[in-house]
Formats: sequence, C-alpha cells, structure tokens
Amino acid sequence: MAVAPVTYGSSTRPPRGDYSEARDDYTCEQHWERYTPEEHTMYARLFERQIKRAPGQACEEFIAAVGELGTADHIPRFESISDSLHRATGWQVVAVPGLIPEHSFFSLLAHRRFPVTVWLRSPAEFDYIVEPDVFHDLYGHVPLLFNPVFADYMQAFGRGGLKAQGLQALEYLARLYWYTVEFGLIATNRGLRVYGAGVLSSVGETHYALSSPGPLRLAFDLKRVLRTPYKIDDYQLAYFVVESFSQLFDATAPDFSPLYAEIADQPVLPVDSTLHGERTYPPNAGKVVVA
Repeated sequence: MAVAPVTYGSSTRPPRGDYSEARDDYTCEQHWERYTPEEHTMYARLFERQIKRAPGQACEEFIAAVGELGTADHIPRFESISDSLHRATGWQVVAVPGLIPEHSFFSLLAHRRFPVTVWLRSPAEFDYIVEPDVFHDLYGHVPLLFNPVFADYMQAFGRGGLKAQGLQALEYLARLYWYTVEFGLIATNRGLRVYGAGVLSSVGETHYALSSPGPLRLAFDLKRVLRTPYKIDDYQLAYFVVESFSQLFDATAPDFSPLYAEIADQPVLPVDSTLHGERTYPPNAGKVVVA
C-alpha cells in the first residue's frame, strides 16, 4: 500500500523520492538494479573525496568502521551492509523513499532499524544537498552504528522519540538529534573530532566545525541542548562537544518526562553567545575554556 510523501517546515519545494512503492511503515525496496552507471560513479566520487579528509577530522570510531560499507566504487547493497551490521550490534539498514514521518522514524530506530534514503543527489548537488540522500545516510550515519555504545544511544533515542510524541516534546528531541547525531563533535586526546553525519558528509563544514574561529564549541549539557534552536540552511553557529559516547548515552538514558516539564516554560537559549560559566573548546583543540 503506497503512503503519502512527507514534507517538513514551510518549504513549497516538492518532496523528493518515489513513495508509490512504500509500505505502511515507509520502508521500501532498494532496487539496486535501478542505479545507473553515472550514479555509481557519483557515489564513488563523493566517497573518495570524503574519505581522504577523514583522518584527523573524523572520530576514530568512524574511521575504524567506515570500511564496513564495502568497496567505494559503487553504491552498496543494503542487505550486504545489514548482514555485517547485525552481527556487530544487532542493527540493520532498511530502505526508505525519502523523508519519513517522526513516528515511523522513531519506531524504526527503537527496533534497531536505520532508514536509508534510496535516491542519490544530482551532479549539480555534489557539494551541497538540502535533503539526506543515500550517500549522506550511508557514509554519514551507518559506520557509527557498528560502535556498540553509539548503537545503543540511537535505539534509546528512538524509544525516547516515541514517548516524546505523546508529551508534545518533539521539538526538544529534534534539537538533541541535530546537535548530536547530525552535528556532534567529540573531544579526544588529539583534539576535536567529528561524529555528526551532517558534518562528516560535508567537506566545507568539516573544516569549519573543527578549525574556524567563527562558531562556538560548547561542552555538551542536555538542558542547554534541548533549549537551543538551530539553523538548517547554513553552517552552524554552535556545536556541542561530548567527551565520549558513554557520556552521551548516560546523559540521555534517563526518562526525559520530568525534564520536559521543567523546561516547558523556559525561553530558548542563545546559539550565538555563551552563558555565564559555560565551558567552550577552541578550534582544533581539546582544551576546555570557561566563559
């Protein structure tokens, strides 16, 4: 049974993706045989560009696992990745036609199933794409699902998202996802590294997030993250830095219901300035600074 396309925000741009063959849970077949030689070449070019820059920029957990995506000369078959991923952490990759509703997205995560978009960007979008495509989802998200701690965090996030829907708290979860899974940084003994998929899959933003003096790099604090808005159409004004994936998991494992009630009437916090006593990180360093 075909499902309806998904649109978000106020954009009038038509949604991308063919939803005509999607199931009720928004999953579909990858139809690997439909990819053209030009699309396989495009994927290979994207992969080659990003992987060359990964050392010294991406976190070690990502670098250790990115080889699980297989050879980079063609778009991988999802079932092949799922086989090795399931052996490692119990996750699997499922195909989706494009953006999917929050409930379907959270439900898939809660059952250790990661949705990957089937279509690939056009040549004109080589450097920047608004919506996630197969390269963003595979290269940016899937490698860290081979890490047991991060894999558990993603499942916990899915379960929390399902609960948040009943508490009218989805905006808070959107901010948490944005500042961790998509645009998160991690401090290491060699300096700051990237683990967020939105940064990992962008050459320009990777350099900007780690080396530019422009953005703030704030120590991860759950309440701060939930109360901080974000931009979707430009480089970020602020990034949040965790000390480890264990810190991220421990901070987000408890029931958020009391926290939602606590911050419901509190104003949003500035994304372009620090709060008194807030910890920050300088570019390309793990040293903490207190504002």
